[in-house]
Amino acid sequence: MRVTGLLFGVLTVFFGLVAAVYWVLAHEPAGAAALVFTAGLAFLASYYFLFTARRVEPLPEDDEEGNIEDGAGQYGFFSPYSWWPMVVAGTAAVIGLGLVFFVWWLIALGVIATVLGTVGWLFEYYRGDFVRN
Repeated sequence: MRVTGLLFGVLTVFFGLVAAVYWVLAHEPAGAAALVFTAGLAFLASYYFLFTARRVEPLPEDDEEGNIEDGAGQYGFFSPYSWWPMVVAGTAAVIGLGLVFFVWWLIALGVIATVLGTVGWLFEYYRGDFVRN
């Protein structure tokens, strides 16, 4: 994690310098603000990784004499495919249409469908183990 934290630290400095140069050359506040926020987000990631690296055991990529096979093994749980994100996105679009045309019943229908879609997405792993045939 230390290597990752240092990488994000370098990105923080880079985006900070680019933001300063961009502001001096372009005098355009939106782009400069976006670059400053990008530097801020890189700083947050860098701080988190460096802060956490002191409290956990070193990862294989932190060992300077480590081999590629040191990082082999299970990386964790990854979700299978799911239709629920598409349902939630569709219901958010329904809410957006309701707001655009100011149709209260369409907004209410979208909110109810969004709640149902979110509940379905949240509890999709409580149906049992996922087995692909």
